[in-house]
Amino acid sequence: MTFSPASITVDRYSPVPMYYQVAQQLEHAIETGELPPGTRLDGELALADQLGVSRPTLRRAIEYLVDRGYLVRRRAVGTQVVHPKVRRPVELTSLYDDLTASRKNPRTKVLSLEAVPASDRVAHALGLEDGVDVLALERLRYADGQPLAIMRNWLPKGVVELDAGRLERAGLYQLMRAAGITLHLASQTIGARGASAAEAKLLQAHKGEPLLTMERTTYNEKGQPVELAEHIYRASLYSFEIVLVTR
Repeated sequence: MTFSPASITVDRYSPVPMYYQVAQQLEHAIETGELPPGTRLDGELALADQLGVSRPTLRRAIEYLVDRGYLVRRRAVGTQVVHPKVRRPVELTSLYDDLTASRKNPRTKVLSLEAVPASDRVAHALGLEDGVDVLALERLRYADGQPLAIMRNWLPKGVVELDAGRLERAGLYQLMRAAGITLHLASQTIGARGASAAEAKLLQAHKGEPLLTMERTTYNEKGQPVELAEHIYRASLYSFEIVLVTR
């Protein structure tokens, strides 16, 4: 499938750089499905001529989208649309809610759900005595049919009643809020590492493939910890979006 750029317009009098105008409209077309995965763009020269921009301007727009994971360049094929990354704002929301809002068709497979003695790390994060039973769950989250994340969570026992069926139909935060738990704030750390063999198998990735990591402790309105989360995401399909402001 090829793409006709008839819907893309460029305002030469706008203070917004022309390459960015082109990139944003292409990005919107990919996000809305007008440009589905697998679509091939015309050659740079032809596409630049159709849009009425210079070839360097178009090249910069394409490089911008390649860097953001929307396009790939392949020899003998050209420039193609790929599945865009899930871009998640760093807010106190669940991955399930974010995927639903961005129309990524989330699906969950519960790998384990059981009461276990809290390790030192889990007990410290949840403000419990070492060895006290906590509810531990591990899930595999899909987006548009692709495995995206392995999610491990620990909750104080008795905070919310959970079962595999409910967790596969809704997000954890949705179930917690339905149980009357107010999620007020969280402390979160983001990092990166390579995938282990077991993780790569679950995520249909390669051993050592880059993963984004997220560890979060969530508190209710009384300042009591109600959840410890340890999630890993395929970096090729996922990114965090952070807004920075001056003070």
